[in-house]
Amino acid sequence: MSANKCIECTVKSCANHCQDVDYCSLNSILVGTHECNPTQDQCTDCMSFRKK
Repeated sequence: MSANKCIECTVKSCANHCQDVDYCSLNSILVGTHECNPTQDQCTDCMSFRKK
């Protein structure tokens, strides 16, 4: 698994997280929302998340 230095990530419970460094191993990610009209960063989600 190689780190994509363009995608920083601190979610260590994700299968795509590079455990020794805080980066994602994917080439790209999808960011989505669970709100109709998001107004805060807490309203957004990484749709590429996969539980380990």
